[in-house]
Amino acid sequence: MLYSSGTTGRPKGVALNLGNNPLGSPNGVTSLGQFLFAMNDSTIYLSPAPLYHAAPLRWNLAVHRVGGTTIIMEHFDAEEYLQLIEQYDVTHSQTVPTMFVRLLKLPTDVRTKYETNSLTHIFHAAAPCPIDIKQQTIAWLGPIVHEYYAGSEGNGFVYCNSEQWLSHPGTVGQSLQGVIHILDDDGNELEIGQTGTIYFESAAKFEYHNDPEKTQASKDSLGRGWSTLGDIGYLDNEKFLYLTDRKAFMIIAGGVNIYPQEAENILVSHPDVIDVAVFGIPNDEFGEEVKAVVQPTVMPATSEDAKKLERILIEHCKASLASFKCPKSVDFRTELPRHPTGKLYKRLLKDEYWAAAGRSI
Repeated sequence: MLYSSGTTGRPKGVALNLGNNPLGSPNGVTSLGQFLFAMNDSTIYLSPAPLYHAAPLRWNLAVHRVGGTTIIMEHFDAEEYLQLIEQYDVTHSQTVPTMFVRLLKLPTDVRTKYETNSLTHIFHAAAPCPIDIKQQTIAWLGPIVHEYYAGSEGNGFVYCNSEQWLSHPGTVGQSLQGVIHILDDDGNELEIGQTGTIYFESAAKFEYHNDPEKTQASKDSLGRGWSTLGDIGYLDNEKFLYLTDRKAFMIIAGGVNIYPQEAENILVSHPDVIDVAVFGIPNDEFGEEVKAVVQPTVMPATSEDAKKLERILIEHCKASLASFKCPKSVDFRTELPRHPTGKLYKRLLKDEYWAAAGRSI
């Protein structure tokens, strides 16, 4: 039984209905690897994430199942990742968007000194990828970048290749498993282009181990059997899905819903920023206000330097977003709490700022 990452709360055990398939039957991930990414016995797969996480574990097993070779990094380092691609003629790899950011922010001479032409498929998931980051990645590596959106719950699978993404910038793809429904808080289905909670209609069944309340909360309120991973998004006219944010991370300031992923995508593109987390902190008047915590390329040496960089980053955000969506203040840290897979433990940062308020919402 696999557990969720715990980025929004305590990790949840995902108990799946395994069915009665004979021992040795190919699983869904193996079939997807063969169908979408042409995995076979000549595949050389580079895994930059630990095996106790669902996706790295399953993709490594899938490569072994088809007779390929896996190379497993103990932890992600951007230059070492490129060096291993060259050393082993890597053909396939799965990443997360923050790894693209780290790779793109390597000095140009470092990034270009390694040979990456052996790569035929690099695929990413786990979090929305900023549009400009993905555009730069495709321009650098070529149209070999694939994306999918799914969860350990196995209730749906959404996919796009580079060509589809370039014609629908920002999408995570179209559904290959399950019918997507976008619902409001009352369970009503929303129109194309309207933002709401993403639900999948599929035959897959799951429950959260020893937690019937969370299991029930993942189902649609009108009893149709649809289930959600807790993400917010919308569909376009061609049924391409776009992720807005995790519902648990939404900020409500003065009654206005703010999705922090928008500001994060803008801020991480600034050359002085390596990593960023945006979330709501207590505000007595508005309930919440927008806060950014940033890992800069160089830590400010003085409080005046910090204030100057704070002003620069807030103005950088306001140049692209409405003012109310931008951080009111920015704090700086040498490192942000990330899961070894690259997922951000935003709840750990939020807990620090909310602890003194005596409330959690």
